[in-house]
Amino acid sequence: MWFAPRLPGWGNGAGLRGADVRASGRALGTQQCRSQRRGHGRGRGQPPSDIWRLRFLRDVPGAATRGKLELSNTAVLHQMRRDQVTDTCRANSAVSRKRRVLTPNDLKHLVVDEDHELIYCYVPKVACTNWKRLMMVLTGRGKYSDPMEIPANEAHVSANLKTLNQYSIPEINHRLKSYMKFLFVREPFERLVSAYRNKFTQKYNTSFHKRYGTKIIRRQRKNATQEALRKGDDVKFEEFVAYLIDPHTQREEPFNEHWQTVYSLCHPCHIHYDLVGKYETLEEDSNYVLQLAGVGSYLKFPTYAKSTRTTDEMTTEFFQNISSEHQTQLYEVYKLDFLMFNYSVPSYLKLE
Repeated sequence: MWFAPRLPGWGNGAGLRGADVRASGRALGTQQCRSQRRGHGRGRGQPPSDIWRLRFLRDVPGAATRGKLELSNTAVLHQMRRDQVTDTCRANSAVSRKRRVLTPNDLKHLVVDEDHELIYCYVPKVACTNWKRLMMVLTGRGKYSDPMEIPANEAHVSANLKTLNQYSIPEINHRLKSYMKFLFVREPFERLVSAYRNKFTQKYNTSFHKRYGTKIIRRQRKNATQEALRKGDDVKFEEFVAYLIDPHTQREEPFNEHWQTVYSLCHPCHIHYDLVGKYETLEEDSNYVLQLAGVGSYLKFPTYAKSTRTTDEMTTEFFQNISSEHQTQLYEVYKLDFLMFNYSVPSYLKLE
């Protein structure tokens, strides 16, 4: 069934935006009064003032520059990030809004927290395990207290979190209109290398080797051995890139979520996100979200040193053996993510 909600236009509090459906966030004041009346989950009362100022800025263009409000530096930063998304969607509307409406299936990455009225669009390889752990704490109603006590594999069990596609269309509309929506992004090629390393260089990921590795080797490797065709466990990064830019791949089926573009996973040109967090400022941005949700006093984003993390230097090395032609084609695949989230073209690229 097509998801073509009847939503009011910009500034009236809707949750979607696009060609046929347009929106901002919820209207200033209405939700705030409701929150104070019932003392809902976000802070057990009135939410931090920044979230209302952010809403007002979005609904009243030019309010900040006219000196109407004083915002924290963090709030201004998130306003700039939202403006970057909006401007990119507008400038690339022919590509970014090929779909005029969304279907419920498009919303399966949007995790819902009813108690604190949050919607989180998870992007694999952008700290989504820890954010899913946090969402389990927030939605668990006392079942969990320490996110790091939740095993990583349990965080990825779909039944442990409710996603927006599980609701009726009127319920979807209400939540997109009323809840605080956020996502986290990462430099696109660093995220891509991270996905490759995790899914194709770790021996335990046999399901990915079987489903994708064998296919990649069959298509991209000349004179492949029978063992390689059977196991698919030694895919080279160059072969992975060739698979991604192959038109046949894109016609055959959507990319796997681990290397799918953020704009295809979270639909930021149709859904207006209140906050865009970045992997590069993960802890700071995450704790700001928790602060706005009213839980920052007792819940913090988990911090731990991860020596295996994919770095910019590591990404540079992986791209050394990729031809300039393939680099250019790959950049075109992820170009909207680079532009939308304000990532510059990597200095190591040799674009044609």
